[in-house]
Amino acid sequence: MQAVILVGGEGTRLRPLTCNMPKPMIPVVNKPFLEHVVEYLKGHDISDIILSMCYKPDVIQQHFGDGSDFGVHLTYVVEQSPLGTAGGVKNVEPYLDGTCFVFNGDIMTDLDLGAMLRAHRERGAAVTISLTPVEDPTAYGLVETDSDLHVQRFIEKPSWDRVTTNLINAGTYVIEKKVLRYVPPNHYYMFEHGLFPVLLQTSAPMFGFPSNAYWIDIGTPEKYINVHRDVLMGKVAKNLPGRCLHDGVWAGKDCDIASSAKLTGPVVLGNEVTIDRNVVITGPVVIGDRCHVGRETVIEDAVIWEGTVIGSQAMMKTCVVAKNSVIHDNTWITNGAIVADSCDIGSGNKLERGIKIWPSKRVEPSAITF
Repeated sequence: MQAVILVGGEGTRLRPLTCNMPKPMIPVVNKPFLEHVVEYLKGHDISDIILSMCYKPDVIQQHFGDGSDFGVHLTYVVEQSPLGTAGGVKNVEPYLDGTCFVFNGDIMTDLDLGAMLRAHRERGAAVTISLTPVEDPTAYGLVETDSDLHVQRFIEKPSWDRVTTNLINAGTYVIEKKVLRYVPPNHYYMFEHGLFPVLLQTSAPMFGFPSNAYWIDIGTPEKYINVHRDVLMGKVAKNLPGRCLHDGVWAGKDCDIASSAKLTGPVVLGNEVTIDRNVVITGPVVIGDRCHVGRETVIEDAVIWEGTVIGSQAMMKTCVVAKNSVIHDNTWITNGAIVADSCDIGSGNKLERGIKIWPSKRVEPSAITF
């Protein structure tokens, strides 16, 4: 069985975290998100994986190579310009043998792929669409099915009076190669607004596969923080890296943690992390390789990427700080604030309320205090 992962998007909703890095490569619990997806597929005995790429493809290729280090075989197909979801699969058509899985490259799930494939084959489906329930259906595209799960129609972001189901397209598909004949080559073309409506018109057998499996897309800063909470709190099964120091606290190699520091899990520290005296870290928190946290700093519900230096008496809460940044003493980064790569945040600043600092920016001391 083959799988196509759509990893061509620019990740605009995740900026500034994706200014210098494609979305599939941003770290989730200290390793690229795409590694989690590859491990998930390998766990379902899917090792022939095709990556449909466009934005910064070299970053992905340099990390994964031919895939052999990860126990899979990877084929890279690069779009010259964005082709959309169906267009991206059409672009890899020469590499497809027949039936295949297709995955949106920003989805983390523990969906049972074996059960989905069996349902697809038993029904003689041309396409099977994974469906997941949501609390607010008005924010998504709904998929309406009959009692046999045969897809009847798609309803895009309806008002409440038009809501007929709480099931949405969860971004995982089983498709038969033959349906790609309806997709124009070298054109931007979407599953949701292009191919699937055409298949409805032709009465092709298209079915939903509802599931209560874990599901989240990491497409916004809020959801990026949420996926860390979920992994660390055990809502989705993942092996946390490093060794367990005590309840819920995991550390990589050569960490230096002061005896007076207080770490309350779930916390994951990368390799060569230094934690100075009287630091208080309350999970869920992930801190990347070679980070340094200064004395009396407080970190809670935060994601800190590799190589970042945090000064003394700082406050990091519900925030993301990307790699190789310097956060000086007495600085607060809280309430959804995002600091991108290689920034220098002077002392006394208070970055709050979802403020975003773009890569390589210098914020002078006490310049932002609200």
